[in-house]
Amino acid sequence: MSLFKSIATFGSFTLLSRVTGFVRDMVLARFLGAGIIADAFFIAFKLPNLFRSLFAEGAFTSAFVPMVSQKLSAEGKDKAVLFAAKAISALTVILAVFVLFMEVLMPYVVQVMAPGFPKNLQAFDLAVDLSRITFPFLLFISIVSFQSGILNSLGKFAAPAAAPVILNIMMTIAVFIFVPFGLTPAHGISFSVTFAGFLEIIWLAYFLKKQDVVIYPQKSIAKIMKDPEIKTLFKRITPGILGAGIYQINMVVDTIIVSLVGAGAISWLYYANRLQQLPLGVVGAAISVAILPILSKHIKEDKIQEAKRIQTQACEYGALLAIPSAVALICLSTPIVNILFQHGKFGSFETEMTSLAVIAYSFGLPSYVLVKALTPNFFARGDTKTPVKYSIIVFIANLCFSLLLMKPFGHVGVAVATSLASYVSLYQYLRGLYKRNYWQIDFVLVKEFLKIILSSLFMGVILLLAQKNLHSYCQNWLDLIYWQKILILVGLCLLGLASFLIAAKVFKVRSLEEILKIFIQKSRKNVKKIL
Repeated sequence: MSLFKSIATFGSFTLLSRVTGFVRDMVLARFLGAGIIADAFFIAFKLPNLFRSLFAEGAFTSAFVPMVSQKLSAEGKDKAVLFAAKAISALTVILAVFVLFMEVLMPYVVQVMAPGFPKNLQAFDLAVDLSRITFPFLLFISIVSFQSGILNSLGKFAAPAAAPVILNIMMTIAVFIFVPFGLTPAHGISFSVTFAGFLEIIWLAYFLKKQDVVIYPQKSIAKIMKDPEIKTLFKRITPGILGAGIYQINMVVDTIIVSLVGAGAISWLYYANRLQQLPLGVVGAAISVAILPILSKHIKEDKIQEAKRIQTQACEYGALLAIPSAVALICLSTPIVNILFQHGKFGSFETEMTSLAVIAYSFGLPSYVLVKALTPNFFARGDTKTPVKYSIIVFIANLCFSLLLMKPFGHVGVAVATSLASYVSLYQYLRGLYKRNYWQIDFVLVKEFLKIILSSLFMGVILLLAQKNLHSYCQNWLDLIYWQKILILVGLCLLGLASFLIAAKVFKVRSLEEILKIFIQKSRKNVKKIL
């Protein structure tokens, strides 16, 4: 499977996950709003997801997938599955102990996560209760991560990418089934988070069995921990915790600092971050997941030039999808937030505050996507230490920017700080890859980036002009009927897409032409099959 097809497969199912996630967030916004209960729930929801990003989708994946991919090509499926079973068994035990430890210390953990909460005892106690309910999700989702890593190494991306849909559906259903019976609307939703993790394990176990892969728990954990391969895995995991999860770490820094801004600020950033997560999750995560096993294979076979070509291709695809997405989010932030979230307890003031955060986050979207594309180049070589060094610098930069900008600009300053830190991260990766001769950005790629930027700016101008004309015609966007808003937003999105494609065609964006050729070839094959 080519890089683009792998990205497209993972990205399309991730898009489905993000769409159901938006439905979930629309329901949450309606029932929770952006007040104390919402802030407490989002702390509880963010806590296991932070460790999920650090452990499951970060360090575990970055260390595990290259080792499994190389074992598959060198020793066959049986040896790779045995290694996976040992790894899953060892880390399940370790994480189970970690979860119990965190449950006991949860009041102190919440105090660190949201230092502004202890001033409001009701919010603090609620955040502790909800966090204790959601935190076991980490154990289940870490097992899911290993299952996904095995499937990805086998070239199967659809089922792992679709797994988060289960979480979104469960949380949405919980609002209507459990909310009337809980102490607060957030309690039933919190229980659904943990239960969804268990269901995702069953979901991926079914698809693994279709590939003749069954993971049996290994009994002798002490013996497993002495295994040289497991030791190597742990050596790579430890530094990878920071290296692969820098985005989530920065989001936590945002949460900690913005808890001092006031009630509602955590929720505004959460909803804004959810919008940024659509392109970042669909594009950035898809590229990162797709490129890692491919790079690992090429590097193992000493095909260095092919590995460099794949890296260049990944950056082109990332820029092609991320830059116009960022511009579109900046131009359409208010109508998007209004349509998705302004219901029930989420009012026009919350829409305005969230829209400003969306704009601030969007400036950093392209750099975060490119970092997602570049990071696997280190992990494919077993180098998990270098990304850690970069992450520490980015963490410090984000913290300094946040403290500097929070007082004059509030929650928007915190979001801007995250975007600025993302460019610090991008600079480090570009410089690090160049110094080690792993890969370097060339003039041709820079020229492609400039073409994409110009095409995106053209799209942005068209969108702003269209909205200006609509405002003069409609008087006030907020006074329109809901279905009218949806039709207008869909029309603006289509106008933006058309204007970008026209500009990209005029500027002869190389990566777009490659994608169009793939689609044309696939369409011809489908037509021939039908005929």
